[in-house]
Amino acid sequence: MGLVLCGRSPFLPFFSNLEVRIMPKTVTERDFRLDMLNSLLTTPHRQLEKVAEIHELIMELDPIFYGHLAVWYQHNGDVRDHKEVFVAHLLTSGVSEHRDAGFMMLQEFPPYQVARVVDFMKQHRNKVPRSARTAVQRYLKTREDKPALFDRAVVRSRKAMKHLYAGLHIKPGERANAILFQDTPPEGSLPAMLKQLAKTQEPLEQARLIVEFRIPYAIAVGTIHQMTPTVLVALIDAMTPQEVINNLKSLKKQGAMDNTEVKALIDSKLDKAATANRVAAFKSQVAADAADLDPETVARLERITNEQVKRKGSINRPTALLVDKSGSMENAIEVGKQLAALISGITEAELYVYAFDNLPYAIAAQGKELSDWERAFQHIRAGGGTSIGAPLEAMRRRREKVEQLILVTDEGENAAPYFPKVYTTYCEELKVQPNVVIVRIGRYCDYIERSLTEQQVPVDTFVFEGDYYSLPNLIPLLARPSRLELLLEIMEISLPKRVDL
Repeated sequence: MGLVLCGRSPFLPFFSNLEVRIMPKTVTERDFRLDMLNSLLTTPHRQLEKVAEIHELIMELDPIFYGHLAVWYQHNGDVRDHKEVFVAHLLTSGVSEHRDAGFMMLQEFPPYQVARVVDFMKQHRNKVPRSARTAVQRYLKTREDKPALFDRAVVRSRKAMKHLYAGLHIKPGERANAILFQDTPPEGSLPAMLKQLAKTQEPLEQARLIVEFRIPYAIAVGTIHQMTPTVLVALIDAMTPQEVINNLKSLKKQGAMDNTEVKALIDSKLDKAATANRVAAFKSQVAADAADLDPETVARLERITNEQVKRKGSINRPTALLVDKSGSMENAIEVGKQLAALISGITEAELYVYAFDNLPYAIAAQGKELSDWERAFQHIRAGGGTSIGAPLEAMRRRREKVEQLILVTDEGENAAPYFPKVYTTYCEELKVQPNVVIVRIGRYCDYIERSLTEQQVPVDTFVFEGDYYSLPNLIPLLARPSRLELLLEIMEISLPKRVDL
């Protein structure tokens, strides 16, 4: 038997009205904290409602852990939606330390995310507490006090800025009011320069204005009717490496890839992106797929992905990646390629990769880049039955000893050797008990998870729903010797304290 807590956490002795029920042990064997970590992989972008329930649950069950997890994810996570939901819950929490942390974390967001946090509080939390409104006031006042910062926020997110003032009935200062609501920006301001840029036809003058005022590409491209190489050089020079990645498709459309000087500047920005902060690990790969770029640029983008993933940690445990190639598992094969590239780039131990249907297919790449794994998987086609135990049996025969197994599958095993039975034999003969991580694909069942749980085998499950941005979130989980170490790392993170100006 075990304990399930219904109500507030026992870790906060000053919280009252605890209700405790005795539940069967099988209900509590899966730590809800790990469920929260697992959910970070499963949520597609722009679907905040899908994570609202699990956020509310863990906030109720263990508010202490939730606060630390929010701060940890702010610095280590990749999915913006989760960051916004965390801050929204902290700002509406009944714990003062949460509200203070949310207050300070909100100040780090760009305007469009602050607006999304406010909307989430209204729609899903049914309130915007006074402290949350004060946090937004601080956010706006800080920018009003620094005209250059305010102007750039308006240029990039005019709609969001207006929404924050109007939606929370915050009175703007005189300058802010003139720019946002009266459309009469003062002379010398960035919004005024945009008006001047729209009227200018001379490329050199356009370039001068872009360089002097660091006008963002996304704004300039809608303002300037003809993009000359001179203007493109000025725009790209003002862009961050992430902005270059985000706009590669548009840059190609504007002819940037056809001009030697412009292309060289793009390459220079991409080279910096490999080690730059605030570059999303998988955005470069998504950009490569979307923009139909030349092989040299694609190789640069793959390097960015690999280098950014390495910054998330290294895997020191021998690992096996088993990829389902049975009928209708085309998506599993694609995810397997991506995971193989991610893992091989940061592993310092043995990595074994197998595809399987009824039979195991050992896969070895000649390098660690995604292109290397694309070639290694090029003859793997979906088809046949499903024996998830087949590759593990091959590993047992070859004495390939690992400490963690990653299964990319729908768990629909229908042929011998069956994984749960092979797993037991593998553990007995090789004197090891690997953790099992199941990346669920398509219309999955829970056969493998249920069978392993009955054997008290450490198992974690993730549901992949097509959001490749979220795959790097697996790395912190795979890089730690144990889930406990990751949980302890999260608990060591300090919550930011509110500083009044």
